[in-house]
Amino acid sequence: MDSGRPAETGAVRGATATWATGASVHLVGRERELTEFERCLDDPDGPGLVLVHGERGAGRSAFAHAAAERLAARGHTVLPLVCVRGDQDRPLLLALRVVTAVRERRSVTGRQPAAGRADLDAEVLPATERGDRAALADALLSALTHAAPVAVVVDDAQYADAASLDVLGVVAARRPPEVRLVITSVRHTGGAGDAWSVRLDQAVGLAAEAGTARTIALPRLTRPQLADMVARRSQAVPDPALVAGILGLTRGIPAVADALLTEWSRRDAVRIADGHAFLAAGAPVPVLPDEDRFMRALHELGETCWTTAAALSVLWPLGRTAATLVAETTGLSDREVGDGVRRLIAAGLLDELPGEDGDGPRGWAFRSPLMEHAARERLGPLERARMSAAAVEALWAARDGAGAATDPQCPVVLLDEADAETYLPDRIADAGVLIDRERAAAELTAAAEALHPDPEDRGMLRWFRAALRLIEEPEARELALLRCVKAAWIVGDHPAAGRAAETILRDPSDVVSGPDLHELAVLQVVAATSVKDWPQLSRMGAAEWWDRLPLPPGAASSARALALCMSGRWSEGLDLLSRTETVWRPHPQIRLVPELAQVAGNLVQGRTDVLARALETPPDPGLPPEVLYSIAAGYTQQLLGNADLCGALELLKDRGMPPEALPPTTHFLLLHLQGRWDDALALARGLVAKDQTFIAAPQHHLLTAGTAGILLARGKPVGAARLIAGERGSHEGHVEIFLDVAEAAVLRTMGRTDEAERILRRGLEEADARGYVHGTDELAAALATLRAETGRAEAAASCLWRLEELAGRTGSGRTRLLYLLAAARVPGQASGAAREMLHEAVDLARSRRQPFETAVTLAAAAGDAGPPELLHEAYELYGQTGSLLCRFHTRAAMREAGLTVPGRRQATAENERLLATLITEGLTNRQIATVLRLSEDAIANRLSRLFARTGLRSRTEVVSAMLTGKPLTAPDH
Repeated sequence: MDSGRPAETGAVRGATATWATGASVHLVGRERELTEFERCLDDPDGPGLVLVHGERGAGRSAFAHAAAERLAARGHTVLPLVCVRGDQDRPLLLALRVVTAVRERRSVTGRQPAAGRADLDAEVLPATERGDRAALADALLSALTHAAPVAVVVDDAQYADAASLDVLGVVAARRPPEVRLVITSVRHTGGAGDAWSVRLDQAVGLAAEAGTARTIALPRLTRPQLADMVARRSQAVPDPALVAGILGLTRGIPAVADALLTEWSRRDAVRIADGHAFLAAGAPVPVLPDEDRFMRALHELGETCWTTAAALSVLWPLGRTAATLVAETTGLSDREVGDGVRRLIAAGLLDELPGEDGDGPRGWAFRSPLMEHAARERLGPLERARMSAAAVEALWAARDGAGAATDPQCPVVLLDEADAETYLPDRIADAGVLIDRERAAAELTAAAEALHPDPEDRGMLRWFRAALRLIEEPEARELALLRCVKAAWIVGDHPAAGRAAETILRDPSDVVSGPDLHELAVLQVVAATSVKDWPQLSRMGAAEWWDRLPLPPGAASSARALALCMSGRWSEGLDLLSRTETVWRPHPQIRLVPELAQVAGNLVQGRTDVLARALETPPDPGLPPEVLYSIAAGYTQQLLGNADLCGALELLKDRGMPPEALPPTTHFLLLHLQGRWDDALALARGLVAKDQTFIAAPQHHLLTAGTAGILLARGKPVGAARLIAGERGSHEGHVEIFLDVAEAAVLRTMGRTDEAERILRRGLEEADARGYVHGTDELAAALATLRAETGRAEAAASCLWRLEELAGRTGSGRTRLLYLLAAARVPGQASGAAREMLHEAVDLARSRRQPFETAVTLAAAAGDAGPPELLHEAYELYGQTGSLLCRFHTRAAMREAGLTVPGRRQATAENERLLATLITEGLTNRQIATVLRLSEDAIANRLSRLFARTGLRSRTEVVSAMLTGKPLTAPDH
């Protein structure tokens, strides 16, 4: 609500139509306060006056509206009134408005004859003219009594005149039970009390003493309440980091949080992935527009307050020294600054930070960092630079020992509430050339290096760039630019990193080492790949592109070979690497990228021996830590992409690298194979929402395919299909094998087997045309299984032959497992042979230690030739991965085999959760029946039971509960 709304001319009552008749809204975070209010209403001896306090933006008007709804629901005639700025200068105006409202209501309802209206006017108007509060209180009390049951709801009473508040206090103390008063007003925490709040306290003192008043304070929202706000607005479960960011910028003030979410929504900064809300990568803090209630309130305070607030947005962390610097940098007098600060505090825009032992305030801080940001961003570059320079000079003087001597009464220290790590570097960056350039550049560089790797992007890249602008010596500038390249890459600004790298490569000086040039050349290629700039990558695959750059031969050839591989031209890339191996192989630090490219290219062509040989040779321990990290992470990705979990874990253990240190996309692959699907899905959602799903070929589609597999196993075929469709065509020139496998699985689940077979056949044909072997085992196995299930043994046999040949050539445990499972399903196999294959498959799957893969294997073995008790083990493993749909089908198989399904209550809950998930996917009853392999009548019966048990009345309510993460139960059930 906006307590600084303009006065409404010509309105006696002062209530806007929107407020008086607005639609009902849910008040997030006010459930406890509304419950307290309802208890007051339901208590026959309850208070007749409810006083609602809250700071600016606490939601007082929304609470008043909700209170009016509850009063109306209990049969009260509600008279809504709004006080506006200037009312306090018009004695008895509010009281007169109440009388007028009663008269108009009684006239409309016909409950008072015309003579009664004349009598009321005869009492009220003379009393008002005389300023006779007692007579006016008697008249108002009489009018309200005759209109009972009636409730007067006054909003923004901080603008009310003192005489009217006295009258209302008397009425509250003497009113009959059928008359209720609700008054809302601003009350800020901290700082000196305001005159209007003192008046209000005095006015209701009589009612409070008589025990007829109740005060309800509206506190700031907590983290869970802010999460609820985001969930209701986005219809998605909010990411904890998003909620933490909102809390940090708004301090839990409801209106500020609402403004922040509104601005982010306008900029499409809140992204939804799998029903979860995330802040987009690199989304800036928005600047509140001029029409925002807080900005209007600031402007209404006048130019002096605006200038003071803008300067404090830069200087407040300096405590009491800030007031002096505000005066120095703005031209305001000390008295004007002091007056401006007091008015900003009174308006609820600043907080006064109390000092110790009555020594006055330590300083001042903005109530919300978002407001501080809005004020600072409205400063011009020169204004901000001048104020920042003053702050830097003051802090430097204090550090150098000159500050205390200059002003011993007000030493320059940063407030505890300020960010000590970023404040000074930020101010140095803003001050620019207005301060000592050499010292500024040195401090910015040191601060940026101390913040490295800056995963939260708090300033490292900005400070490196600011230092670059201050450095004038050419060689030092080039080193500074090199630091900017690496920092931009680390924080995810890959296009900027690529552009800066090319700037250095065009004319490198002697200060840039050979390994650095090699790294910059490779970084250009990876930057183009990460942003999917396929035309640029194609150009980088030509020798002419690199011939124009003065690079060492090893750097140019390695980068060009990488460009060829990343654009899907694996044979050309491998040929170039082979011809130039004598150039890059002797250098331990330089050979990392070409070696990895060589390994990946051979994996694409079905040769795993190159990877095995590379892993046999440990890296030189004398290499820089970042190079050792890249080696371990790169080979771990290759192993995980080959579905070799044991090999990846052994490598990480050998290199002393914790899994959490892996790049996020590689960490997802690890979590996926480990069966830690909750963690994997949480990571994947954030990466998808922030468009950070890039993985270099040949693992380029594994994150999307793996995530789609999780969604499908959890009963979300539509979400899986949407994710796959969004990834299609994103890697120009590359085959989409893993997407084909994932999409075929979705189509089979939805009963569209012909389309699934077409997708799988097309995938194999494209792979064969390009000489691509990696991943074709998954295509062949899925195609063999599908054909076997439809009784086409000969067609399935051709896929089996291919699988067997691949397993022998690659030595891959995954390929062997796929062959065994598919072969055992093909009709015509001798029962003994099938049983032996399944026994081998079970042993192999268990040795590979991948829960979902093992569960699939056990379920297949139990269903074909193995003991049915294997279903129990499969059921538990599916439970570990949260695979609701697989658990459902396994329960059906267990019942068919005569086995007891454990945990009946849990099974029922899972069935309901799965059904609700499928409803949320937007599936019809017929489609749900197909997915669950049941009849439509059975689905209808399950839906009826779901509604009856939960109290939810429609599919829409089910969807809302699922999307916001709420329990599947109606609030009143």
